[in-house]
Amino acid sequence: MDDLTDLIADWPVDNAAVGVVNADGVLGLGGDGDLQLRTASVSKLFVGLAALIALEEGTIKLDENAGPNGSTVRHLLSHTAGYGFDTDDLSAEPGKRRIYSNVGIEVSASHLADKAAMPFEEYLRLAVLEPLGLSATALQGSPAHDIHSTVNDLVIFARELLSPTLVAPATMEEATTVQFPGLRGTVPGIGSFDPNPWGLTFEIRDDKNPHWTGEKNHPDTFGHFGGSGSFLWVDPQAGIAAASLSDRGFSDWALEVWPRFSDEVLARYSR
Repeated sequence: MDDLTDLIADWPVDNAAVGVVNADGVLGLGGDGDLQLRTASVSKLFVGLAALIALEEGTIKLDENAGPNGSTVRHLLSHTAGYGFDTDDLSAEPGKRRIYSNVGIEVSASHLADKAAMPFEEYLRLAVLEPLGLSATALQGSPAHDIHSTVNDLVIFARELLSPTLVAPATMEEATTVQFPGLRGTVPGIGSFDPNPWGLTFEIRDDKNPHWTGEKNHPDTFGHFGGSGSFLWVDPQAGIAAASLSDRGFSDWALEVWPRFSDEVLARYSR
């Protein structure tokens, strides 16, 4: 396993950790892999995987009603239910715009909890965290942005997304396929895109520029970044996934160093 510390030595943060995996295991780590920090919106990917498991179990259906009138689970998970960023006030009709929304993800988690007849935190633990052995990962508030974890756990999670064992590959493919194609929208902190492709909680890179992933990342790359200074991406064409946590909130510094890191990783490890 490689030491990736040199790739993050110039990051303007006090503490950062990174990890890179492929389907066979961990390729490299840098920084303190046991450092537990808030993942912020990377949390949404955990909600996504939990929803896929519930889908396969028959607990929920993607096209059943959930959220505002005319909205479904699919709308909620793909940021098209019409909710605003952090409010349940409706800004659009379901399916008309891609409005990035914490509320939509929270409502989807609440819907899953109702259908499963257990708190979402318990469902997440039983369906995702325990089966993957993510002992340092825990929900400590909103499922949209309050999961705390370590890079050692995140690389296990990233490997699961790259090569799923908890759901069928076809289910993961559905989740990482653009939902409601052609909708414009905003990636918070980065910019507006027309279109703004998104899967079921998974942002899809496409040809967005600027972006938090690298120039070498394939357009099929999917994942999420968090406002706490975290990211997780999966490049299925390269067969590589990467994750990072830091103790500095997202701002311009991240858009300077994260893409460079991603390009260096892909140059080193792509199959």
